[in-house]
Amino acid sequence: MSIWEYANPKKFITTFGPWVMPLMVVAGVLLVVGLGWGFFLTPEAQNFGSTVKIIYIHVPSAFVAINAWIMMLVTSLVWLIRRHHVSALAARAAAPVGLVMTVIALVTGAIWGQPMWGTWWAWEPRLTSFLILFLFYLGYIALWSAVPEPETAADLTSAVCIVGSVFAVLSRYAVLFWAQGLHQGASLSVDRAEHVADVYWLPLMVSMAGFVALFVALVLMRTITEIRARRITALMARAERAEAVA
Repeated sequence: MSIWEYANPKKFITTFGPWVMPLMVVAGVLLVVGLGWGFFLTPEAQNFGSTVKIIYIHVPSAFVAINAWIMMLVTSLVWLIRRHHVSALAARAAAPVGLVMTVIALVTGAIWGQPMWGTWWAWEPRLTSFLILFLFYLGYIALWSAVPEPETAADLTSAVCIVGSVFAVLSRYAVLFWAQGLHQGASLSVDRAEHVADVYWLPLMVSMAGFVALFVALVLMRTITEIRARRITALMARAERAEAVA
């Protein structure tokens, strides 16, 4: 079996369509458990108080926002190289989800920053690159809507995705490049000395899994919707041509 079999729209729908609702249920359970555990069953942190609990929303949403763009990059490259329409539609489907996650991360970051830094916003490297990523999300979505010819739109948005990936990487690794930024180091790390304490880390992992499951479910659902919308548009165009000939 080849992975390229799923570039067939019908194969994609029949294979992944049944996954959507189970993934939604799994995401719901994980989010209820992770957020409930994190917000109500973990203690306040020394020096941070109860504001530390914003990590159960901020960190997963930022993680998904960045990796959604990386996923869009991969599927856009597949489109440019292999010209598989499902990959272009998957990138388009992921963009609004990534945009919402970016907004959540920016808002929760501001809520965290005000008591910690004394300001709602600071033009430090990670925050600035994340804001630029947000603008790239807006531009990507707007470009899809502005260009009527689907293949041209897919080509142009793929180029935007490649450029925007620079800021996705900076959003993830800016604290390694610019040590003087206000933003604290990574909350998640394979190095146990760097990540948050286990009392916060364990529910954070559950929340992360919930956000990821929700993202996958939404992208699958939206991709299937995009495929069906493209099919309906093609059928309507064919009917119009037949009517014009008649």
